[in-house]
Amino acid sequence: MSSVALLPRKDVGAGRVRQWSRSPANVGLARRELREALADWGLGTIEDDALVVLSELMTNAVLHAKVPGRVIKTSFRPVGCGLWISVEDASAVRPQLRAEDAAGGRGLRLVARLSYRWGVRERVGGVGKAVWAFLKASPEGRS
Repeated sequence: MSSVALLPRKDVGAGRVRQWSRSPANVGLARRELREALADWGLGTIEDDALVVLSELMTNAVLHAKVPGRVIKTSFRPVGCGLWISVEDASAVRPQLRAEDAAGGRGLRLVARLSYRWGVRERVGGVGKAVWAFLKASPEGRS
């Protein structure tokens, strides 16, 4: 599987959309894409949290959305006082929050802590799901 994004970046409105193969190497490439976008949008204050959230969502899609021939789609855009991140994949299996004391799979708990809101929805115009998170740019953004 290639570690290169399958399609060139599309700037949609003020946001950025890209499709990736399911290679683990693309998690780092998606982080770099987000880092550049945050700098362009003046949202550097939430960079650390946003990169962790994106990493967790992308990693889940790479590891668990094993649908042959399908790609992962990332979307991020500035919204009001924060940032919207969405990771779409072709698997219909929805992620579940695991118990605090679970041996693994605590990534969504981290996403929940770092995000103002997060959730899962069906993909628009396709099979699978989108896992999304909204991060506030203010210091009290996680409250």
